[in-house]
Amino acid sequence: MLKNPLFIGLLFMSFLVRAQEFPVDYTFGEKYNDRYKYSNLLMITDDGHGGSVLVRAYYTGLILKPKGYILEHYNKDMQLVSEFNYKIKGSEFVDGYLKNGQLYLLFLDYNIEAGTYEYWAHRSPLDPFTFTQEKLLSFSSAPVKDPLDKNYYNRNFNSGFTTTVLFSEDKNGFIISTHYKKGKNNRHDIYLFTANLKQAMYQDFSSEVEEKNYAFERMAVSNDLDKVFIIGKAYFKKKRFTALERKFQYELIQLSSQGIKTQSFDTPGKYSESLTPVINQGNLICVGFYADRKDNRYNGLAYFKLDPATLSVKSRKYNPFSEQFMFDKFGQEYDKEVKNLVFKNVTVTPENSILFNAEEYFVTNSVQSNSSGGRLRVKRFHHNDIVSAKIDAEGNMVWARNINKSEVTQGDGDYASYSTFTKNGNTYFFISSASENPQVLNKERIIFKQGFSRNRNVFVIQLNNEGNMSYEKIIDSKDARLPLKVSNPLKDETNSKMLFYAKRGNKKQLVNVTIQ
Repeated sequence: MLKNPLFIGLLFMSFLVRAQEFPVDYTFGEKYNDRYKYSNLLMITDDGHGGSVLVRAYYTGLILKPKGYILEHYNKDMQLVSEFNYKIKGSEFVDGYLKNGQLYLLFLDYNIEAGTYEYWAHRSPLDPFTFTQEKLLSFSSAPVKDPLDKNYYNRNFNSGFTTTVLFSEDKNGFIISTHYKKGKNNRHDIYLFTANLKQAMYQDFSSEVEEKNYAFERMAVSNDLDKVFIIGKAYFKKKRFTALERKFQYELIQLSSQGIKTQSFDTPGKYSESLTPVINQGNLICVGFYADRKDNRYNGLAYFKLDPATLSVKSRKYNPFSEQFMFDKFGQEYDKEVKNLVFKNVTVTPENSILFNAEEYFVTNSVQSNSSGGRLRVKRFHHNDIVSAKIDAEGNMVWARNINKSEVTQGDGDYASYSTFTKNGNTYFFISSASENPQVLNKERIIFKQGFSRNRNVFVIQLNNEGNMSYEKIIDSKDARLPLKVSNPLKDETNSKMLFYAKRGNKKQLVNVTIQ
């Protein structure tokens, strides 16, 4: 039997380990050599036949510079089928998706000769990769720094060009928002495209930005693409604010063939924070957080049920954080503040309850000395605590829990943060940590710290239907010699699977995780 090359290949390619308590299995794919030591994983998607397609940006040179994109196609057995080096420079990758056997990559370019920003879609079949390019939109503007920059807290709307791209959850459609401000010219346009790159809608949003600037964060779209719902942070244009004034408010924008509708949510003493729209069984719901003062702290969960036609608020609920949640996060220190929460994902259960989670995310800047004796400005990205909550069909909080963790990165954040999977009312959080075990303060309060080891363990934290918390190390660093890019997996809801990409230096592999 051992002389059978297929058996030998399968024997060394992967092995299966069952978690002791949690219904979680994992399989390692074959470990491959990778000629591109420095790269970032941009996207991972299903190929439609049980396999996967990955897109990475790679960097080379003494001073690392972007050189192009590596496309990898794996089959259902996690075997590398093909690899393609897409050598394009100067384009800024926006997002990508796969529909009807075609891979679509969306880029933002700056055309120096024409003085225009241009959105281009690059399209290719999977076998073989042969790209064609199509220009979607073009905008006249002088070059600006970070036109696609996404800052959750202090957006810059000074003179120049800014743009945002948001996709629907199923990648069946996406919007391109463009805002150009120069002198008296203040124009904001919104375009809706279908997955096959047809422009399905256009709205001139300029009248709405006469008094406010909008930073769009999340979107939902009806099944027939005739209505688009966008959550945006609307910044007031007053030049001066007192210490007790709020500079922004969250608004819901509806786009349709009938025009534009907007709805705000704030009431005296209740100020919305970090909302997301959900369309469920014909209902339009916005869930998120709220503050009871005009500052940057959060005080609880907010729920709004709206008429999808008129945007009138049919019901609203404010659920203050529970004692259990505050104890999870701060222990006995009740004077601390909850802030800087950014939405990660939301799930609607068969009973129409809503499970959602967010991450405490913020950016800090510092100056440090380099090897030449100079001073270097360093930007650090903090991925800290996880907030998870369950709201019933009427908008009442069932439970809210906080998972303590502390992670900071200066570059590739895929190894930090977390990912989730929800099944049978249980939510599973996947965290990669160099620590051997979390710090357990009591049965219901655990803290994950970043750790200093080069190898990383994979932990799963489970929140069950009642909000009870448990955890387990499912992959030991001795087995997973390559760290998982844990925040960017491919989810297979139908088969209850998650596919992770693992990489270090010149080695790479896939890891398949199954939730029973």
